[in-house]
Amino acid sequence: MRLKALARLWSRDLPGGLGWSDILHEAIARVLDGSRSWPPDVPILAFLSGVMRSICNDHWRRARLEQRLLVSRDDPDQRSWPSEEADEVPDPERVLAAAQTLANVYRLFEDDPLALKIIAGMADGLAAREICKVNGISELDYDTTRRRMRRALLREQRIWSK
Repeated sequence: MRLKALARLWSRDLPGGLGWSDILHEAIARVLDGSRSWPPDVPILAFLSGVMRSICNDHWRRARLEQRLLVSRDDPDQRSWPSEEADEVPDPERVLAAAQTLANVYRLFEDDPLALKIIAGMADGLAAREICKVNGISELDYDTTRRRMRRALLREQRIWSK
């Protein structure tokens, strides 16, 4: 019961749809496979709580990095790379709002395979030329799709902000 409560505490509002049971099972698996060793002088609850906290922090960090890459520009010199401030744990409400917005963006373009390819390329940190090359997209199609995406996002932003 205590492990369940601790897992729920650490996994609250975790991005990516991970639940408390996923975090608890991952912590136990890491202990059993030897990737996390249990010091003999640490109580099991405290140790597993620390492992779960570590797993959750890793997921938060990955989510923040993916978000920064997704919204970064195509120009590598203009990207905002992680800073010391970015390593702070964000407010859970802000993270939830960002995750919901990201889900809305994917939902908005679910019927546009070209837009989804561009979003995936941006998420991977690829520049415009690389996205075009990898997906066989012409520069004209890329630019046209980006303008269409921008207009759709601006329209939706007005709706989301109401």
